Amino acid sequence: MPIPTPNKGRLFDARVVANELVSGEIHRIVLEVGELARMLRAGQFVNVAVPGQPRQLTRIPLSFTQTDDDAGTIELVYALIGPGTAQLSRVEAGSTLSVLGPLGNGWRIPEDATRALLVAGGTGTVPIFAAALACAAAGIAADVVVGARTKDLLWGIDELKARVSGEIITSTDDGSAGEKGFASVPALELLAKRDYDLVLVCGPEPLMKAVSARAIEGGVPCEVSLERTMACGFGACSTCAVKTVRGMKGACMDGPVFDASEVVFP
Repeated sequence: MPIPTPNKGRLFDARVVANELVSGEIHRIVLEVGELARMLRAGQFVNVAVPGQPRQLTRIPLSFTQTDDDAGTIELVYALIGPGTAQLSRVEAGSTLSVLGPLGNGWRIPEDATRALLVAGGTGTVPIFAAALACAAAGIAADVVVGARTKDLLWGIDELKARVSGEIITSTDDGSAGEKGFASVPALELLAKRDYDLVLVCGPEPLMKAVSARAIEGGVPCEVSLERTMACGFGACSTCAVKTVRGMKGACMDGPVFDASEVVFP
């Protein structure tokens, strides 16, 4: 049974169904979590305790790509960026992990929206992938721009093309796949030539700053998902502070999704 915690998240025992390399340094883990799969909403996250890693004192915050309500599973895609995720990549199927969730506030997708622009850079692809599937489920056409440093860090593109109604554009910094350059370039081009009801962005702050500024300038509602070290998940550790026009906010409780017009980008 899940154990209540101080915020809306709860502790769940999760059985590892699969844990595999996707491409380059990108891994995919599928967890059987029962009720949690039905509770999660696109843009929220979970905190995962890494077994066998005594130096990893805090849980790892991970966004999810998709859930399967019937199977009670969630899919997390993560990059190897430190000892914690390296240890997580070695966890075998059949193992049990402790997962805290659902955490944070997700994407707010209006029911009357007809077309959205979704922009992802780097690890920001994970919450944008979930947003794209949420748009598809709601019958909303979505143009999706996905950027990465190189082709080995691109993933999920074929699935997006199969499941999302809209244009899927890829870009890489080195030109090894898709358009050469940053994801902001095709994203700004789309904003200039098409009308959107909503813009969702996640990735490096220069990308979010550029795209959200153009969307706001054009009067298009825009949300950004901010990447922070959300170690505790319920506002106790103060490691995920975000500067907003209303003062400092915690990404784990007030975000990670924010109205872009309220975020003060550097």
